Amino acid sequence: MGRMPPPDPAPGEVRVRVHASGINPGDVKKRAPWLDMPMAYPRIVPHSDGAGVIDAVGPGISASRIGERVWCFGAQSYRPFGTAAELTCVPSEQAVTLPDDVSYVQGACFGIPGMTGHRAVFADGPVNGRTVLVRGALGAVARAAIVLAVRGGATVVATVRSASEAASARATGAHHIVVQSEPDFAARILELTGGRGVDRIVEVAFDANIRSDHDVIALGGTIAAYATLQPEPALPFWPLLFKDVTIRLLGSDDFPPAAKLDAARDITAAASALVYPIAARFPLESIAEAHLAVERGARGRVVLDVLDVLDVLSTR
Repeated sequence: MGRMPPPDPAPGEVRVRVHASGINPGDVKKRAPWLDMPMAYPRIVPHSDGAGVIDAVGPGISASRIGERVWCFGAQSYRPFGTAAELTCVPSEQAVTLPDDVSYVQGACFGIPGMTGHRAVFADGPVNGRTVLVRGALGAVARAAIVLAVRGGATVVATVRSASEAASARATGAHHIVVQSEPDFAARILELTGGRGVDRIVEVAFDANIRSDHDVIALGGTIAAYATLQPEPALPFWPLLFKDVTIRLLGSDDFPPAAKLDAARDITAAASALVYPIAARFPLESIAEAHLAVERGARGRVVLDVLDVLDVLSTR
C-alpha cells in the first residue's frame, strides 16, 4: 500500500472514484509474471475491472458525466494504473453507465469475464436459433456467455463437472445442464440437438475437451476457447477439418475496439440477470490476501471494497 498523487484525466478520459475493484485470474498472472512475461511497467496499480462514480473528466468529455455511476473495463490493459486504487482514469467509452439496480460489487465483476463471454458467443455472428454449448457453467466467463447467448436467442446447453453442481448451474438460465464426466456425455448432447450437434462451443479447457468438442460440434461450427492447462495442446486436426470447424482463441485485452463497445452495451442491458456469486470481499489494504484467495481457487468472485460507503445493493 502507498500514496500517489491523484491522477488527472487526459483528453478523452474520465476519472472514476472506485467503490469496488474486481480481481480476475489474469490480474494474478500479470503479477506473477506468467509465461515468463515481465511486468510491462516499473510501477503498476493492478486490476482491469471496477465500478464507482465519475468525479472528473478530461478535455473533450462533457462535464455532465460527473456523478455518473459506472462500471469500467480495461483500466490496466496496456496501461499501468488499474482499479486497485481510490481513483483511476480510463477512456470515456470504457466507463459504462451502471444501472441503478446493480451494485458496485457486481459491476466490478463485469469487465473481463463479460467481454470474453460476449466475444465467444457473438464473434462469428448472431446466435438466434442456434445451439451454444458452454463449458464449466459456474465459471465467471461461462455465466456471462450463458446470459448473453440466451438473450441472443440461442438454445444454451451448459456443462458441470458433477451432478451436485446441476442445481446451481440451472440458476444461470441455461436451457439444459449436462454432466460432462458421464460416459454418455456426447450422446446426450447429440440427443438434445436432434443429432446435428452444437453450433458454438464456449471452451474453458481447450486441451482437456478438444476431442469431445469434436464429437459434439456441428458441421461448420465454432470452438471459441479462452483457456487451456497445457500451453501447446494436441488436437485432432483431420477430424476437425472434415467438420469444417473454426477454432477461435480469445485474449480479452486484444479484442477489436468495436467488439468491446458492442459487448459493453449488451452486458449493461443484461446486467440485472448477470449475477455473480461473491466468494470474498477484502478492504484495499488486504489486497495481498485477496490475490491469495484467487490463486487458491475461490469458488466465486473476489472483490476489493475500495471506498468504504454504504451500498445497499452490495450483497447481491
